[in-house]
Parts: sequence; structure tokens; C-alpha cells
Amino acid sequence: MLLAIDCGNTNTVFSIWDGTEFLCTLRTSTHHARTADAYFTWFSTLVKHYGIDVDITDVIISSTVPRVVYNLRVFADRFFGCRPMVVGKPECALPVPPRVDPGTLVGSDRLVNTAGAYDRHGGDLIVVDFGTATTFDVVARDGAYVGGVIAPGVNLSLEALHAAAAALPHIDVTTPPRVIGTNTVDCMQSGVYWGYIGLVQGLCAQIKAEYAQPMTVIGTGGLAPLFAQGANLFDKIEDDLTMHGLTVIHDYNKKG
Repeated sequence: MLLAIDCGNTNTVFSIWDGTEFLCTLRTSTHHARTADAYFTWFSTLVKHYGIDVDITDVIISSTVPRVVYNLRVFADRFFGCRPMVVGKPECALPVPPRVDPGTLVGSDRLVNTAGAYDRHGGDLIVVDFGTATTFDVVARDGAYVGGVIAPGVNLSLEALHAAAAALPHIDVTTPPRVIGTNTVDCMQSGVYWGYIGLVQGLCAQIKAEYAQPMTVIGTGGLAPLFAQGANLFDKIEDDLTMHGLTVIHDYNKKG
């Protein structure tokens, strides 16, 4: 069994892969001070709750928060007796290396999404990931990550709006009843919802024009289905794209 761990700025996701399917997916908040013992206590309690007979033999980690990697390494070594693969480290090879400016460090989440999207859909892709940041990853015909766009995430924008304007409340991200709001909450929801739809439409159009080839747009991240309701944004939505990408990279390395 493979334990795939995706550590983002906000949440860390653990998924157990048995070679054919994900048996379960567990989510916790990202915290750099969480120890290996704390990870195991949380992990083993939930696995027991789901009644899964776990025999982890391999671990692969993707992390955009470098400070958590050490404790995750200790977690894998201490409780599963294995040295984890860490995406972005020299010992973890990618199926196709990225083609970016020399010296550029590409986020491991973007490399993993690229591998997963290419495995499922081939090349000439735009992968839109709704996370702490909203990222647009361009995947070339041969599967290489060749660049993209980073924009503020939806929830990050809402927090900044509330922090800068104390009179504006915290709101949930949801589909507004109409574009023109008649109260403060509806106005804010409309600005976020339709504003991000416009952002995705505009950036994808600009990327396609610059790329000068037909492209498939893949949406992923927790908010992708919500925004897909408002417009024809995506050709395909992938809920488990990052986890699938981790299995692809793991298999590539295990095969030599």
C-alpha cells in the first residue's frame, strides 16, 4: 500500500492507495509544529474508525510548506519503516522534467498536478487549481510543465477584503442569487463568485492565445465544482488529481 501525502498551505491530505483505488482520504490542517507522533495518533485513529486494514509499504510526499517535511519523513520512517519519496528532491525523478527559467523552483503541487493531468488527458492542458492560491499550470504536449499563472486564492481574497475593510463581514463562498446584489453579503458573494469566473475565463483565453494550440482545461481543488456551475469553465473536473499525480510519480520512480 502507498500512503500519498499532499501538504498545502492550509490543509494536509493523506490518501491510502492499494494499487487499484484509494481506500480513504483523510484531511487535517497544516501545522509545522505537528510531530511525527501526533501525525500517527491522528492517522491511526481515523484509519481504525474506517475499519481499514492498513499495511503501508511506501510513502510519497508533496509539500508546499518546507518546514513540515522533516516530521513527515520521521513519521514515515518511524511507523512504516520506509524512506519516503519527496517530490522536488533530487532522488524523486519526474516523468518529464519542467521547462522553465534556469534557477526557478516550481512548486511540488504544480509538478504533481502536471503528472496526474498528463497521465489522464495527454498534453496541451491548462490545469486550474483552486487552493490557497489559484494556479494555472500549462502542460505541454510531451507532459512537461512549461509555466503558468499564480493568482490570489478565493478564501485568501475574502480574508484580505475583510481585514482591509472592517465593516465587511466574513462570508461563505456560494453561488449568489443574482449578479447585482441588494445587500452587503450578496454584493460580496457576487464579486467573489463572478469575479473569479471572469478571472478564470480571461486567463485561460489569454493562455490559449499565447500558446497558439488547442488546449483542454482541467479544474481541480475544492471550489472547482462550485465555479463550474456558473459558466462553461472546464472541459473536465478532477477531484483527486493531486493524489493521482502522486501515484504516477511514485510508479515512475519504482520502475527505475
